[in-house]
Amino acid sequence: MSDPTVTSDPILIDVPDPGGPLLAVEDLEVEFRTDRGVVKAVNGATWSVNAHETVAILGESGSGKSVSAQAIMGIIESPPGFVTSGRVLYRGADLLAMPRQQRRAIRGAKIAMIFQDALSSLNPVFTVGFQLSEMFKVHEGMGRNEARTRSIDLLDQVGIPSPEKRFESYPHEFSGGMRQRAMIAIAIALNPEVLIADEPTTALDVTVQAQIMDLLASLQQEYGMALVLITHDLGVVAEVADRVNVMYAGRIVEHGTCLEVFTRPAHPYSVGLMESIPRADMKGNRLIPIIGSPPDLANLPSGCAFHPRCRFRHSNCFDTVPPVVDVPGDGRYAACHYIDEVREAEIRV
Repeated sequence: MSDPTVTSDPILIDVPDPGGPLLAVEDLEVEFRTDRGVVKAVNGATWSVNAHETVAILGESGSGKSVSAQAIMGIIESPPGFVTSGRVLYRGADLLAMPRQQRRAIRGAKIAMIFQDALSSLNPVFTVGFQLSEMFKVHEGMGRNEARTRSIDLLDQVGIPSPEKRFESYPHEFSGGMRQRAMIAIAIALNPEVLIADEPTTALDVTVQAQIMDLLASLQQEYGMALVLITHDLGVVAEVADRVNVMYAGRIVEHGTCLEVFTRPAHPYSVGLMESIPRADMKGNRLIPIIGSPPDLANLPSGCAFHPRCRFRHSNCFDTVPPVVDVPGDGRYAACHYIDEVREAEIRV
């Protein structure tokens, strides 16, 4: 019996390559219209990633990291979610303006995503092998046997033992680490150029976290992918990222190389993140938290969204949104009225 969920022919993709960033997000705005009001989940975010590069997006839960990734992939449920402004450029072509079929062809084949909760992301009623082989059937028009062979090879490549047996297993029969490996196999099945990893080590123990990150690094090197790493784990970012975007209240408030942002942050929020990193030489001392709580995205503070928690604030921070300003460094910028004061301050560690 034929599989009604797949097409008979592979989907063709025709996207120009004008040079520049492989993937660029420009002034992206996403809102959710709820009973309690409009929640501005992403509020003018701008960032990019080049081929073969690893770019991290840092921030607390609720800062808009995952929603911006979902907007790129076109998987925001609407309603209540709506992309209200901005562009998402893949090789210069705006994904948001593409016909649905063309965008669907790019999703998975050219831009893939690893979700933070593999158990809820995998379909519980289909085997892992079925969900993996479906990628080859839909996008490349493979037959069942060829898709099965490719799928088993991929399961083996991502380190799942007894891949022939596990091909027939359901997601609940996998451990947390194995489910994440299965998600990675699905994401890289079609050799994507951009891989978005949304909290890929959430809910995993430290040893498995390290294994997953090592796996992503080796796969990135083998396939030459660009990697967008969404996380709040500063230690992981310090080890793997080339550039860092710090996100707060739906906006990129600082951008720079990993070394620049970690050693001399230019935004008060970045300073707070750096001060909260546990260090071996701080044994017996208390960590320095960022005071207060993340803002209510349905009722953002006036002026700078970070001012209620900022120790560098002045009177104009309460009513004037800070513009994005260039900072000395390799393409650095930050959104703060008092960048020089912040950069000169001694980080309390």
